Amino acid sequence: MDIILSGDNIAKFLLGLLTTLELTAAFIVFGGLIGIILAALRSLPIKPLQWLVALFVLYHRNVPLLVQILFWYFAIPQIFPPPLQKLVNGTYPEFILGAAALSLAFGAYVSEDLRSGFRSLPKVQFEASRAIGMSFLQSFVFIILPQAVRVATPALTNQLLLFFKGTSLASVIGVAEITHVASDLNTSTLLTFEAFFIATMLYLTISLIIMTVGRQLTARAAAGARS
Repeated sequence: MDIILSGDNIAKFLLGLLTTLELTAAFIVFGGLIGIILAALRSLPIKPLQWLVALFVLYHRNVPLLVQILFWYFAIPQIFPPPLQKLVNGTYPEFILGAAALSLAFGAYVSEDLRSGFRSLPKVQFEASRAIGMSFLQSFVFIILPQAVRVATPALTNQLLLFFKGTSLASVIGVAEITHVASDLNTSTLLTFEAFFIATMLYLTISLIIMTVGRQLTARAAAGARS
């Protein structure tokens, strides 16, 4: 273990951890926003729009996440206009495209969890908010969404945990996250057990933190619902 944690190897693992956390932050922010928008659109009484959102969700919930990441990395850039291709390729295309795939997939799952939360709420709350002069957007943002999030907190925590672990799939397109670093060190040092043991401990530690925070948020949400 001393050998695997000598020289630049510690820095490599720390950079891999940072990249994993950046991927996680990206899909939480962008995927969460996508999920909220999709849930709002699907709640509108517009059938074609509902079908489009349902098709989006159907694709992302039934195609393996690895395939989605590979599709975004190898196929999607080919349909970009040349200026956009140049912009993406000139930055960090592996990270950007991997984060895009994770965000869209996470958004699809978030939208379904929020929709379940919406269904659990009495319709009279929305009707009452509209009756006092609030617009659809105001009713959604200030009345319906906070309650739906509270109801869906356990499910959203589970999705966050699954997608955090799913960031390891970005290693297949060259994103230098934890799994990629462990694999590289395994190849260069042949210390297979040590390299993947450290990766395992990093994933386990962060997963336990997510689970602990999720339980606390769920408990607070339950307490708020009873009060």
